[in-house]
Amino acid sequence: MSAPAPSPLAIVDAEPLPRQDEVLTDAALAFVAELHRRFTPRRDELLARRSERRAEIARTCSLDFLPGTEAIRVDDTWKVAPAPAALDDRRVEITGPTDRKMTINALNSGAKVWLADFEDASAPTWENVVTGQLNLIDAYTRNIDFTDPVSGKSYALKPAGELATVVTRPRGWHLDERHLQLDGTPVPGALVDFGLYFFHNAQRLIDLGKGPYFYLPKTESHLEARLWNDVFVFAQDYAGIPQGTVRATVLIETITAAYEMEEILYELRDHASGLNAGRWDYLFSIVKNFRDGGAKFVLPDRNLVTMTAPFMRAYTELLVRTCHKRGAHAIGGMAAFIPSRRDAEVNKVAFEKVKADKDREANDGFDGSWVAHPDLVPIAMESFDAVLGDKPNQKDRLREDVSVSAGDLIAIDTLDAEPSYDGLRNAVAVGIRYIEAWLRGMGAVAIFNLMEDAATAEISRSQIWQWINADVVFENGEHATADLARAVAAEELAAIRREIGDEAYAAGKWQQAHDLLLQVSLDEDYADFLTLPAYEQLG
Repeated sequence: MSAPAPSPLAIVDAEPLPRQDEVLTDAALAFVAELHRRFTPRRDELLARRSERRAEIARTCSLDFLPGTEAIRVDDTWKVAPAPAALDDRRVEITGPTDRKMTINALNSGAKVWLADFEDASAPTWENVVTGQLNLIDAYTRNIDFTDPVSGKSYALKPAGELATVVTRPRGWHLDERHLQLDGTPVPGALVDFGLYFFHNAQRLIDLGKGPYFYLPKTESHLEARLWNDVFVFAQDYAGIPQGTVRATVLIETITAAYEMEEILYELRDHASGLNAGRWDYLFSIVKNFRDGGAKFVLPDRNLVTMTAPFMRAYTELLVRTCHKRGAHAIGGMAAFIPSRRDAEVNKVAFEKVKADKDREANDGFDGSWVAHPDLVPIAMESFDAVLGDKPNQKDRLREDVSVSAGDLIAIDTLDAEPSYDGLRNAVAVGIRYIEAWLRGMGAVAIFNLMEDAATAEISRSQIWQWINADVVFENGEHATADLARAVAAEELAAIRREIGDEAYAAGKWQQAHDLLLQVSLDEDYADFLTLPAYEQLG
């Protein structure tokens, strides 16, 4: 690495953490400072551009493929760089935060890839940010073990050849890291997460036969992908490693990015390894962007919007076709079910749904898919093994039968389902429970047998907001109003208190979570991201 630059970053409002000096070295902070100087001004411009585009969508209530980049889409000659060996077979990927136990379990899970998450599955407390980096360093140096203080069970890594390949997900462009500042300006969380991980692990991963691989979240345009590509080019030069060593998979989890998939791959082509089809964040993005669009853009209960809905199917099939046309991996969505240790019947029904979902993805041409729990790895593996056999992927399936128009991606009213009163109650209940855990520093939370992350809270509060502002009438005759949401929230809060008892209730952040959910669900001005006001309340 280059010699440390002057003007190191200031660590602000943070108590010292054990072993933090191993992560926050002068040289590492100098690298992050250089990323901040070079790229944060462009990040700020792109965030402003998001607002301008959102205003244009509000005016037109439509989206289309970009006329200015048509030449990229019609040029059949370009491809992304071939996948490195460690990322060629991605048939099952497990996701989760970078706490110590999860790090070991995910690497040992039997999945081909672990999405090591500093984003939606991790509440960005300073402790989580720093110790997550430390846990990954310890994993690569095989200096990691864990003993559960409750059960006494011990965890240790399997042999290197049995471990999943790590693909790290930094925070999205919109989030700052308030604990690291340069001249009083916070560094974007994306550059903190990327910079610390890359600085400490790039060469170490190369020596292990892998590399610094990333998932890029919340991307809204190909210009944001171009910014990431420039970050990668600079970082590789800084570290003295070959260009193309970094590989990035972009989550197509915003409606605007769905119209720019080819352009996103093109911008990252020397560093691109694929695209991923999200779900909750994608739906959240539709609500956010088309919240002024009237009844035809009103989504029903989130659990009724499956990946077989016509507009979701258009999005996933276009993603597979786009990826395979350009030689990239197409990675499917999340199986979020958390198996019950007490109810075998619940597991049986859920496992059947997971298998059907993964069978559909494998048969549609996806090269892999996500699960949230190690028990789901064999189920997803079976679905993809049945289609792939000994092949690492099915990028040879070009899906030239797929034809998706601009209107197909936003044909929300093709879904034959309506918002329900139970859907409102579920959105409130899940929202309160998730936000309460997030405020305590937990980003991945099991709620009603599903592993939920920040995207869950975003779609929950977005649906409450949308239904109220669209004056939805539920099947029981009740209108979606702010007063109804407040009444349901009060009932859910009381039910939680009865469920867990006064002592546990008092020890938690339940009232704070309740208030925050109502704030972002009922405010006339729709907050771009729940995590922005929530971060101000995070310890």
